[in-house]
Amino acid sequence: MEEIDHEDAESTHLRSLVTAEADGDERAVEAALRPRTLDEVVGQQRVREQLGLVLEAARRRERTPDHVLLSGPPGLGKTTLAMIIAAEMSAPLRLTSGPALTHAGDLAAILSGMNEGDVLFVDEIHRTARPAEEMLYMAMEDFRVDVVIGKGPGATAIPLEIPPFTLVGATTRAGLLPGPLRDRFGFTAHLEFYEPAELDLIVRRSADLLGVEVTRDGSAEIAGRSRGTPRIANRLLRRVRDWAQVRADGVVTLEAARAALDLYEVDESGLDRLDRGVLDVLCRRFGGGPVGVSTLAVAVGEERETVEEVAEPFLVRNGLLARTPRGRVATPAAWAHLGLTPPPGTGDTALFDG
Repeated sequence: MEEIDHEDAESTHLRSLVTAEADGDERAVEAALRPRTLDEVVGQQRVREQLGLVLEAARRRERTPDHVLLSGPPGLGKTTLAMIIAAEMSAPLRLTSGPALTHAGDLAAILSGMNEGDVLFVDEIHRTARPAEEMLYMAMEDFRVDVVIGKGPGATAIPLEIPPFTLVGATTRAGLLPGPLRDRFGFTAHLEFYEPAELDLIVRRSADLLGVEVTRDGSAEIAGRSRGTPRIANRLLRRVRDWAQVRADGVVTLEAARAALDLYEVDESGLDRLDRGVLDVLCRRFGGGPVGVSTLAVAVGEERETVEEVAEPFLVRNGLLARTPRGRVATPAAWAHLGLTPPPGTGDTALFDG
């Protein structure tokens, strides 16, 4: 069973070095860099400790672990943790995604092939279609499903027993999960963005696996521009490696990292062309706002979804953009980042946050 791509809307986003989503080619590269055990995972200490207890207790009881829900932004390691859960339990891992489960029959076909102890990973589980979702309730709680044969008044429901298994669900939007589904997970973990020091360790570990020589200053520079996301850190490392091999001696130094990332338009704070374009338009053309997101998108020549889902979350998280009932507003930090002087009263925009 193949892992399915994320949301259709996300597939239309322009791919940049600091986009947290990954396409099929990049997933193949990521596979070689993934940690194989919980001990190899960098960061997420609280989640690792909690998950380790859940898995160890299940091993000692010789039972399958409780169902696990992993939430958090893209690129933080939800798929990696699902693979580690299967590896730690010495169990096969089956992969699918919510958008692929459009009918109850899709889920029934997967569940009917499960063996005892198997781990089923459902990415973007909040996008599972309602018929499959309702079947999932019974499968998670009672380890059985009712398969409907026929249509109309003559339809017959045949109960199908399923061996005990562990469902690992991943979602970037935990708030969209229905309550009955969320309540059936025995363990829920939210993955946080990584600190620069943690990303530094990840960059150096990935460099070792890729056979790339990297200095401490070079890895720290890459980590500082990675937006708190391991996937972005690994992507930037590969691009800096390319630059160092073609235009230098192959060593990822501080100078190489700065030159390469400047070439790819990723600045010291991790902002790329789109991020700076949004701030520039907001400040220079609209005086800092408030401005509607659709107007911003037209002004920077992008789709509304691209601005709203790719650029905006990072800008808001870093205090460069504020969402208000009247529209998007540039904060004093945004003006400072662009080297501009904010108009009087800009510091009061927080009063209008919605």
